Amino acid sequence: MLKSKTFLKKTRAGGVMKIVREHYLRDDIGCGAPGCAACDGAHEGPVLEPQPVDPASSLCPQPHYLLPDTNVLLHQIDVLEDPAIRNVIVLQTVLQEVRNRSAPVYKRIRDVTNNQEKHFYTFTNEHHRETYVEQEQGENANDRNDRAIRVAAKWYNEHLKKMSAENHLQVIFITNDKKNKEKAIEEGIPAFTCEEYVKSLTANPELIDRLACLSEEGNEIESGRIIFSEHLPLSKLQQGIKSGTYLQGTFRASRENYLEATVWVHGDPEEDKEIILQGLKNLNRAVHEDIVAVELLPKNQWVAPSSVVLHDEGQNEDDVEKEEERERTLKTAINEKMLKPTGRVVGIIKRNWRPYCGMLSKSDIKESRRHLFTPADRRIPRIRIETRQASALEGRRIIVAIDGWPRNSRYPNGHFVKNLGDVGDKETETEVLLLEHDVPHQPFSQAVLSFLPKMPWSITEKDMKNREDLRHLCVCSVDPPGCTDIDDALHCRELENGNVEVGVHIADVSHFIRPGNALDQESARRGTTVYLCEKRIDMVPELLSSNLCSLRCNVDRLAFSCIWEMNHNAEILKVRFTKSAINSKASLTYAEAQMRIDSAAMNDDITTSLRGLNKLAKILKKRRIEKGALTLSSPEVRFHMDSETHDPIDLQTKELRETNSMVEEFMLLANISVAKKIHEEFSEHALLRKHPAPPPSNYEILVKAAKSKNLEIKTDTAKSLADSLDRADSRTFPYVNTLLRILATRCMMQAVYFCSGMDNDFHHYGLASPIYTHFTSPIRRYADIIVHRLLAVAIGADCTYPELTDKHKLADLCKNLNFRHKMAQYAQRASVAFHTQLFFKSKGIVSEEGYILFVRKNAIVVLIPKYGLEGTVFFEEKDKPKPRLIYDDEIPSLKIEDTVFHIFDKVKVKIMLDSSNLQHQKIRMSLVEPQIPGISISADNPNMDIDEPERKKKKREK
Repeated sequence: MLKSKTFLKKTRAGGVMKIVREHYLRDDIGCGAPGCAACDGAHEGPVLEPQPVDPASSLCPQPHYLLPDTNVLLHQIDVLEDPAIRNVIVLQTVLQEVRNRSAPVYKRIRDVTNNQEKHFYTFTNEHHRETYVEQEQGENANDRNDRAIRVAAKWYNEHLKKMSAENHLQVIFITNDKKNKEKAIEEGIPAFTCEEYVKSLTANPELIDRLACLSEEGNEIESGRIIFSEHLPLSKLQQGIKSGTYLQGTFRASRENYLEATVWVHGDPEEDKEIILQGLKNLNRAVHEDIVAVELLPKNQWVAPSSVVLHDEGQNEDDVEKEEERERTLKTAINEKMLKPTGRVVGIIKRNWRPYCGMLSKSDIKESRRHLFTPADRRIPRIRIETRQASALEGRRIIVAIDGWPRNSRYPNGHFVKNLGDVGDKETETEVLLLEHDVPHQPFSQAVLSFLPKMPWSITEKDMKNREDLRHLCVCSVDPPGCTDIDDALHCRELENGNVEVGVHIADVSHFIRPGNALDQESARRGTTVYLCEKRIDMVPELLSSNLCSLRCNVDRLAFSCIWEMNHNAEILKVRFTKSAINSKASLTYAEAQMRIDSAAMNDDITTSLRGLNKLAKILKKRRIEKGALTLSSPEVRFHMDSETHDPIDLQTKELRETNSMVEEFMLLANISVAKKIHEEFSEHALLRKHPAPPPSNYEILVKAAKSKNLEIKTDTAKSLADSLDRADSRTFPYVNTLLRILATRCMMQAVYFCSGMDNDFHHYGLASPIYTHFTSPIRRYADIIVHRLLAVAIGADCTYPELTDKHKLADLCKNLNFRHKMAQYAQRASVAFHTQLFFKSKGIVSEEGYILFVRKNAIVVLIPKYGLEGTVFFEEKDKPKPRLIYDDEIPSLKIEDTVFHIFDKVKVKIMLDSSNLQHQKIRMSLVEPQIPGISISADNPNMDIDEPERKKKKREK
């Protein structure tokens, strides 16, 4: 049966176009209930259970299926995902509405419908002859959809009666819309709100915690005092932004001060405009990363960024007077120049809420169901949730979602989603770390794995098409110990004409990952492999990362080769790129490769090749440094793990050898050569990487630090910085050069991926190279896969596809890659921090020598070279007399009583784990030397309370 709709549309050119939309209706769409004679197995995919044995509902004791409307799906997805909820009919009408309104929820509901154990059935009601409804005159789309859902629910109940008169199978309509529920009951459809139904499942009381509290009025605090001003509706905000009354931007909360935030104004490329917001009422219920509309305050109300550290740790939930008092402490006497444009949030354009990890702060009121949840991320406000299982959740990491933020509530309302496990447990903390940094880490789905090659795999004749056979070459790889995802291998040999041939061979990952398929989409979403201390979250499935793409020794592997002909002075005479097949003759660690180079007894082909590479690498490095490339330093840490418990038993900084540098030089050379080639071929859509030069203000701290040690650092160009760093040496203090390089690293900007057609500045500041890209690590970086595809098209080894030559799509891809890389870095740092805490937990208290990296108003930041560890020594502590502090920003220096501290001064500190705040355990340092009465502690008497939480607990129990 066919329904058709005809309408006329005016085209851009001024013509009139007749559009006919045909809608087919069918009789053969199954209801999803197995054993239904009428449908005769017309259903495909996951189906409902013939006899649902779901948890007994006191409202509906007989067997039943659930049919939710759109709003229930959108807002109560956490309930629907619970294993207790099964046998749910998802209508096409509902699914389409959800798809239009929330992509993340749509993805979650698709995952649930694909889970066979959940028995969720998607019913195509819009194409079923008996359930299709046409929009009536005067009826809006929303009302039409509500009617369509009721028609489908009624049809289901009548249809199932025919199937099993004796079974009394029912379909229950779940809706939170009061009018829709009333209409359904009038029409004889059993209907309940989500809350009524969930509360009727007496065997599953924990489900109530997962209900999203939606009616803001119902959940407002009884006091009813309005704290915040009303958010303006979207239409008014858009008008205001258009007229320039309001500004649109991203809300960035402060980690240091919960009463302060900044808004980065959109569409202001000349001067990335930043507006400062101070005080609860001006923040007006915005949450970190929300897109907000801001109104600028008059100049006489502008403020300066505060230097006060304020964390929201008060127990009294709604003590607004106290907040106002705290706000006044922010407004210190300040210089006119320090004032920044200041504003207030007038409305929310887009909420960017996500599920948050953290801990429950249990209410002191006995039997209370209302508790505050404290997120692990200090930028997120505390969230009020209702739960009956507070005692069980104390001391555990949990996930909570925000539902809304009423005007008269100090905190947003939310609901409990998931219990992750005990605080401090290694598995739990790793999970928290991955969730908080938005690292995709679920196992690869079947859809993704279905695109992997079938095993056993070998190179076929078809694979060798457009590919050179280089299996005869003496190729070897050099990597860190324990590396299984080997991206790169090298070779070096003398040519008959007296020149040298050097090859960099990179795993040909793009051969296995074809554009647009599920495997490609998942790799693009992940963007990068994330290396934690004891875990690797792969970008591509293990079969590729550790086997078929990994250039292991003595197996044939597909590669993408970059081969240069050089003279003995490392000058490039020719370069060519080719897809190839190689067979690596050795997989070496940096230490093994170094040993071969240094051993006079070894003269085999591999060693000769390594020596040739090493000699050329030294020349290349020297030339690169002469051009102004920077050699910076960061204290990287390596843990030695206990083989049984996998806890860190030793901690030391990583040792770098000549061979690390050798591999790095040829990887840089390959990346630069490939960047030139792809930009030559695709000037508008080459994927490149740039490193912007830092603004001069970034270097102030470095210049001042050097000056305090009578050294001069010049920062006008990368070359002058590199040269002055090389000259900055002190016989009496040899470590000062490393400290300066560590400090210089902190002054740098972030390197980013970009599309060549969307930018004019290609320069890579740190490498002093006019053009650069990433080509050498496609197993662990998605950017390299795109670069491989571009290069393959450039040399005619593969065909192109539309997305590859669309600069806007490429720019979006770069945005995601930059975000994923940044998050991976943060996750890696958090993993090192957690393992460092574990190390000091077992180690107890230790005293070590360190150097001051930064001087603050009331503290010094100390670096411990032995452990590559940084920590802060505070000089103002609660319940202790305040010492006399004089801070000088110019030098910079901090005078405590009669002792003056400068950057790079040597100190001795006591290091220990401070567990007083379970959620934010941290390494705490106290000064031992120099001795300052009342501040320093003796090396023997730590005078520190490590087990603070235990003491607090005992106090409560008394």
